[in-house]
Amino acid sequence: MAKTNGKMAANNKKAYHDYFILENYEAGIALHGTEVKSLRMGKCSIKESFIRIENGEMFIYGMHISPYEKGNIFNKDPLRVRKLLLHKQEIHKMLGKTKEKGMAIVPLKVYFKGSLVKVEIGLAKGKKLYDKRQDIAKKDQKREAEREFKGKLGTGHF
Repeated sequence: MAKTNGKMAANNKKAYHDYFILENYEAGIALHGTEVKSLRMGKCSIKESFIRIENGEMFIYGMHISPYEKGNIFNKDPLRVRKLLLHKQEIHKMLGKTKEKGMAIVPLKVYFKGSLVKVEIGLAKGKKLYDKRQDIAKKDQKREAEREFKGKLGTGHF
């Protein structure tokens, strides 16, 4: 659903390791002026962040946006709770799905779409330990195969 064609501000690789991402959504985020400037400089982290739905509204917790260096009293708390902007029906749909066991809403990416800051969020199902081990084994096999292929190309033997 969401396409990231703008400048990337933050990426959450840990989410792909810990969860199966079932659906992706694009949400706006309510920010203050100096936070946008800080994001443009790439000073953002969403590794430890999570999303909750409260009173029909969606909020992101733990998203760290460093204070703007050239800012002054207008700088906000770097870890403050920020509101995500989605349509009501999308929020209700996600709320219904998160009632199922093992389902969560996680932030995946923060990026710019034109002059707007967007957050890609994913409806996710938690992985078990053996799922994570299987993913690591697949990555190792793929890496090994690429290494062998590059080795054959380098020597000129086919």
